[in-house]
Amino acid sequence: MAKITYIEHDGTEHAIDVKPGLSVMEGAVKSNIPGIDADCGGACACATCHVYVDEAWRDKTGSMSAMEESMLDFAEQVEPNSRLSCQIKVTDALDGLIVRMPESQH
Repeated sequence: MAKITYIEHDGTEHAIDVKPGLSVMEGAVKSNIPGIDADCGGACACATCHVYVDEAWRDKTGSMSAMEESMLDFAEQVEPNSRLSCQIKVTDALDGLIVRMPESQH
């Protein structure tokens, strides 16, 4: 299991254990984390699972696909560390990952 900390736009933290093989989005949805709606169910067809990856973890979460980059065009408040949480696969190496939700997703 990898412990992932999800931080809402107001600073509320949720640290949960997520099984390797799931996506960061799936971990949030299974734990009812507010701010990650995942309207498309993880198909990279919306931007309702937009998160900011903590700077210390950017290199460890992998690179963005062209499809993910395209979907982020539909997200609000996009930053250089923006990712779609459905596209980040959880591994043991992500134990300690921190992601924040934008204010627009509350």
